[in-house]
Amino acid sequence: MSDKPSVLFVCVHNAGRSQMAAGWLRHLAGDTVEVRSAGSAPAETVNPAAVQAMAEAGIDITDQTPKLLEYETAESSDVIVTMGCGDACPVFPGKRYEDWKLDDPAGQGVDAVRPIRDDIRTRVEKLLAELRPTA
Repeated sequence: MSDKPSVLFVCVHNAGRSQMAAGWLRHLAGDTVEVRSAGSAPAETVNPAAVQAMAEAGIDITDQTPKLLEYETAESSDVIVTMGCGDACPVFPGKRYEDWKLDDPAGQGVDAVRPIRDDIRTRVEKLLAELRPTA
């Protein structure tokens, strides 16, 4: 892992969970971590309930666009966090993998998304502490 580790968050649509996780990591880590997100079957837009829930926490993810998971992106990431992307996530020897079991916010209102957002924040904080143990 380099001085600036890269973390890839992957979920199916790259519209909710992975976008919220990327938003939290960008917010909490600043420029000390390269943040990436992608989906195995990306949606056209980010989930509006996820956007609203993150805005309530002071994080703007309106400029994000769901992206297709690319082999090269996964291969060049230090940590890959999956969130229900199933067998579509490539596995590379020597990479750190985490699989976060999270409810899918797709089709849910902001009231249902808030607890998912908060769970993701806790997990991102733990991950960041492990990536930057002296920070």
